[in-house]
Amino acid sequence: MLLTFLPSISDMMTELSLNVLDIANNSISANASLIEISIKVDNNADTLSITIYDNGCGMTKEQLNKVTDPFYTTRTTRGVGLGIPFFRQEAIDTGGSFNIASELGEGTTIDAVFGLSHIDRMPLGDINSTIFTLVIMNPHIDFLYTYEVDDDKFQLDTREFKSILGDIPFDNPDVSTFIKSYLAKNKWEVDNHCQV
Repeated sequence: MLLTFLPSISDMMTELSLNVLDIANNSISANASLIEISIKVDNNADTLSITIYDNGCGMTKEQLNKVTDPFYTTRTTRGVGLGIPFFRQEAIDTGGSFNIASELGEGTTIDAVFGLSHIDRMPLGDINSTIFTLVIMNPHIDFLYTYEVDDDKFQLDTREFKSILGDIPFDNPDVSTFIKSYLAKNKWEVDNHCQV
């Protein structure tokens, strides 16, 4: 039964942006007040790097040693923790690398490097929607999002938005429309018609 269960879960992760969403949700569950998400495409090195940092509760050394085991989870709502193990395997399958560092009470950093042109690399997918959803649905958390292609990049820092907006919430229709447009316009400009 388990053998038929695992592929159906992996089939749901059809793009890397969904992995980012899953891991960011782990950060939210770890009571992070700041989550930093960085996407970097380096065409010369033929790599796609994804880094996710949070200042949440972190993990013990024992938890850190077990976190890439798909049969281990700290959650009580499900029996296995597939997000990080799948993310790790997806990076390694493209000739890339995966590293996770965490300290109890300090937070967690995940670095995944993918072979950009490798046939097994899943597409990045709709990263704009992932970031937009995280920002709009979690106004109590600060997000720093960086998207970089070679030497061109842009950032979205919700702390800057909050200082400008004051008490106006992110889910205000005008604000949410602006954030969605900001992500789309800036990603398009950075991509400069590159296909990621």
